[in-house]
Amino acid sequence: MTTTVNTLRSGDAPDFYVRDEVAHEGGSTALGFWIYLMSDCLIFAVLFATYGVLSTSYAAGPTPKELFDLPLVAVNTSMLLLSSITYGFAMLAMERGRTGQTQAWLAITGLFGLAFLGIELTEFAHMIHEGAGPWRSAFLSSFFTLVGTHGLHVTFGTVWLVTLMVQVARRGLIPANRRRLMCLSMFWHFLDVIWIGVFTYVYLMGVLR
Repeated sequence: MTTTVNTLRSGDAPDFYVRDEVAHEGGSTALGFWIYLMSDCLIFAVLFATYGVLSTSYAAGPTPKELFDLPLVAVNTSMLLLSSITYGFAMLAMERGRTGQTQAWLAITGLFGLAFLGIELTEFAHMIHEGAGPWRSAFLSSFFTLVGTHGLHVTFGTVWLVTLMVQVARRGLIPANRRRLMCLSMFWHFLDVIWIGVFTYVYLMGVLR
């Protein structure tokens, strides 16, 4: 390994760093984030399994067919799918070094994410207003836990996205910001895949059951 000593100013101590450590920092970040995503997969696997066991325990309460508004859920699904497409455009702009375009596509992605959260909260509020809150039955408890956990992840991803937009505005597309945008890209697309599972298994199969 090659070790470099920075130029000393008067009164300064020698500053040593290893170039190979800097070179491998991006790989370590990506590996660590993949490990986090795998742990998140386990969390959602448990939530899906729990919902599968409890999804028919209605306790004489409303059933999925009576509660779910498929056209509204389809619109919500399209918001999240479109946000993944626009994030992909942001990554393409980043690879070309176009900071302005990257920021614009990130902003559009954030708006789609907020639209998704708004529709989901509207659905939750309507269900609770109709007396179908998470306390009503085991089915509703598992439903709110699964869908709500995904919604919390989208909320966290949106906050992360805004934070990165501020970082890019201040420092540009430096290597550190590129790594962070790549990690958020993996996280965002992961949420997209999870939601497709939710839409298919919870909503579609629930209405057709």
